[in-house]
Amino acid sequence: MNSNTLLSAREIAAQIRSKEVSPVEVARAHLDRIERLNPKLNAFVDYQPEVVLAQARDAEKAILRRDKDKDDLGPLHGVPVSIKSAVDVAGHRCEAGTRLRAGHIAAEDAPLVARLRAAGAVILGVTNTPELLMAWETDNLLIGRTNNPWDLTRTSGGSSGGEAAAIAAGLSAGGVGSDGGGSIREPAHFCGICGLKPTPGRIPSTGHFPTSGGPFALIGVVGPMARTIEDVRTLFEAMAGWDDRDPCAAPVEMRAIDESAVRAINIGFFDDDGRTPVTKETRAAVNRAASLLSSCGFRVEPFRPEGLEEARQRWWEFFGTAGGMILEPMLRGHESELSPILREFLAWTNTEPTHTGESLLAAWLGRDEVREKILLQMRKYPVLICPTAAIPAFRHGEREWLVEGKTVKYLDAWSYCEWFNLLGFPAAVVPMGRSEQGLPIGVQIVGRPWQEEVVLAVAAKLEAERGPWSAPPLLD
Repeated sequence: MNSNTLLSAREIAAQIRSKEVSPVEVARAHLDRIERLNPKLNAFVDYQPEVVLAQARDAEKAILRRDKDKDDLGPLHGVPVSIKSAVDVAGHRCEAGTRLRAGHIAAEDAPLVARLRAAGAVILGVTNTPELLMAWETDNLLIGRTNNPWDLTRTSGGSSGGEAAAIAAGLSAGGVGSDGGGSIREPAHFCGICGLKPTPGRIPSTGHFPTSGGPFALIGVVGPMARTIEDVRTLFEAMAGWDDRDPCAAPVEMRAIDESAVRAINIGFFDDDGRTPVTKETRAAVNRAASLLSSCGFRVEPFRPEGLEEARQRWWEFFGTAGGMILEPMLRGHESELSPILREFLAWTNTEPTHTGESLLAAWLGRDEVREKILLQMRKYPVLICPTAAIPAFRHGEREWLVEGKTVKYLDAWSYCEWFNLLGFPAAVVPMGRSEQGLPIGVQIVGRPWQEEVVLAVAAKLEAERGPWSAPPLLD
């Protein structure tokens, strides 16, 4: 079963249903792979083999008990999944990478975790993050850094870097990340997997730490990550739905998208934003995606919305300025206990004045204005294709890069993700190319709010045209 740890979640579920393998065999194979590879990757923070095997045995008993005349197993029955260690999983560490929460054990499952269990998933454990999630790489003083399975000298991204590394390396069949400025999409891009940043409120963020509330709730979400878009869709469907405690929740039902309706969608694409250059391989990946979709019947045209730079600036007013203010009371007096990466983030936020009521109101109104401006433009192009980031996975500790003769700074390299957090648009990532060093490059598929089904349908078409997923070559 060890090679089968790189099968898709859907394939694993199908083998379990047909009794080709048992949930216990699947769980043991994944636990064996974690034991072998996690020391190299440092992706998992907390996994408890006996707890995993107990879940798998329960899944096995459910198969033996099931009614042969009806299929009453969930779509993820027996499939091992992992959860970012910023989301509550009962009995597991939920420290969000900070010494200030060292030893914190979740008392109960977050709603999304309970929904995954109800769909039959076996929860393997929780994965590494940067301290309080405030970085695009994964390193902290509790667990240390997570390495990229494509090149151990490079980062797996952040803040869902442990999750991306675990999934790419076959330690987990899929799982859950969170994203306030690219933290699902950038690690997916770095590690060569898929991910979805949904519209705020489509999947409940209840049980996430730091808590998603106030202005931060407008930009921060939780969402699925997996090796294929169809697995991302399965996880999304299992987790989505109203929760009373999510401030952005809306009663949006799951919708089926007709094939002809998908084909009728106009798609706009752009391979840079005119401000932050991207590598030539990144341009090639975006143009390849546009060409593949065009060749299978979509109308695909060059289009870059106006207002992206304003969206980037407004995003920092929420993520940087407001985010720093939200964290400050917890961090006050504990400066010596913080990781270098978090201290660096705080140094950036401290260069600007904190929000007043007036400045926060202005930022909020400005966000609504630029959102309206871009939505009106997207009436013609309801789906956009663009880069995920300016660069592929970087070496641990790097802070700037020379791209097309221009220096790209750390905070600028991920602006391609940040716009869509500010705007609240759903966005998926699909692997689409390789760098000169053989590192994966993903492209973004972006839609209008609450149109996750459309985004996933287009992403699935693109994935099908691209061909089979490729595993990292180094680990075995």
